Amino acid sequence: MDLLVVGGGPAGLATALHAVRAGLDVAVWERRAGVVDKACGEGLMPGAVTALAALGALPAGHDLRGIRYVAGARRVDADFGAGAGRGVRRTTLHAALRETVLAEGVRVEQRTAHRVEQDEDGVSVDGTRAGHLVAADGLHSPIRRALGLDRPRRVRPRHGLRRHYELAPWSDHVEVHWARCAEAYVTPVADDLVGVAVLTAARGSFDDHLAAFPELRERLAGARHAGPVRGAGPLRQDTSARTAGRVLLVGDAAGYVDALTGEGIALALAQAPAAVRAVTSGDLVGYEREWRELTRRYRWLTHALLGVTRVPPARAALVPLAQRLPWLFSATVDALARPAGQHRASRPGGRPAAAVPEGEGDMCP
Repeated sequence: MDLLVVGGGPAGLATALHAVRAGLDVAVWERRAGVVDKACGEGLMPGAVTALAALGALPAGHDLRGIRYVAGARRVDADFGAGAGRGVRRTTLHAALRETVLAEGVRVEQRTAHRVEQDEDGVSVDGTRAGHLVAADGLHSPIRRALGLDRPRRVRPRHGLRRHYELAPWSDHVEVHWARCAEAYVTPVADDLVGVAVLTAARGSFDDHLAAFPELRERLAGARHAGPVRGAGPLRQDTSARTAGRVLLVGDAAGYVDALTGEGIALALAQAPAAVRAVTSGDLVGYEREWRELTRRYRWLTHALLGVTRVPPARAALVPLAQRLPWLFSATVDALARPAGQHRASRPGGRPAAAVPEGEGDMCP
């Protein structure tokens, strides 16, 4: 076998698709059976829509025009300049990718990886031999940890909670509602279904956190819940490197800052072909360079937003500032919408917007 992919989520399945189309003998191991749900904002940026269409795995969903920031009575919109995004249930996305992978003849096995050994010629995972291994086993990647690539995290951990409501969407934008210690992301995912995800460092249930958004809670009142609340976190995951010998990390396993900017799927879909190029060329060092380039914009913007929003007065001023400087808000949204790897947003005249260093603490209780 040329390539073994451990992890059958979007990152792993996209990697397998690129690998088989590059002529590699590839297999996927996923410990969970069938289509898997996960706590996720479920909004695909235009770059992710383009990548999925190129793979022949674009799922049905609800088209998205852009992003809307909301804080009480204040709101500001910015439309995507790179085409429409799409709200898609995580299960629908996973099913589309899984069906495409199986149609290509890729072996998808329900197996858990326990022991990874490697030498100059290949990798052995529980006795199964492959030329290279891609670890796409998620935010808390056991393979990343076993390889010693985890780095300690100094910031207060943030978590995400998501619930679906049987309700017709009231907007064709992803709404980001801002409260003192949390954000709520409202994403239309079908004509009769809305996903609501809350990100916060504070403890509490989904309903506890929703109470911080009275207008949103009132709009959702009376709507039936479609399935249970799902959670994910801690979100921040730092890695010292994206490769170790003949092993490559792809997707959330390769490191994650925060879900604040909603780029997770788009980044995974961009990393997948980069990892396959590194395998086919034998240049794994090149993957490390390309990963840094692909994720630079995400890391820069997300660190900047987190740095600002950790301080309550600055957090409260974020939406009013976006209203006063709509060009800056639009430029930021446009940067998020473009395919990963393109140049980052800049001020009029080409001057890059200044980054704000990420804070070390969190002032919310």
